[in-house]
Amino acid sequence: MAGAIGGLLATVPMTLAMESLYRPLPRKERYPLPPRELTQNLLQKVEADALLDEEQRVELSLVSHFGYGALAGALYPYTRQRAEHPLVYGSSYGVAIWAANYFGWIPALQILPPPHRQPANRRRLMIVAHLVWGAGTVWIGECLANRRDVPSRQRLN
Repeated sequence: MAGAIGGLLATVPMTLAMESLYRPLPRKERYPLPPRELTQNLLQKVEADALLDEEQRVELSLVSHFGYGALAGALYPYTRQRAEHPLVYGSSYGVAIWAANYFGWIPALQILPPPHRQPANRRRLMIVAHLVWGAGTVWIGECLANRRDVPSRQRLN
């Protein structure tokens, strides 16, 4: 559960990083970010795009983005090596999640093209965002998990 909460909460700084790195992109590269692209393309694939208005599409994109962050965060404890520093492991985990998704099931299902067919600036944006997400996910998850191990009296000191 701590990993899921970490993944959910770490999606906030990830999203902020994505937005701040998006603004300086060249105009031709400022098309929707992947959470929106994924949602939009999936809706089109299942022929449900016409069922939603613009506000609902934005809301679904956000819910999907944060939900996926929580789901991916819930998985990290199964691969975590305790010897590694949480931020080092988390950053690596974030990039691994990016690679598995954006080189894996997303292009396999023809939802988005793989990263090597995306502009380099957008690829860098997504790698940085996943570094932020991964580090935040594991740091928050470890803080929550370790907090349970400390008796409440010691937490106050």
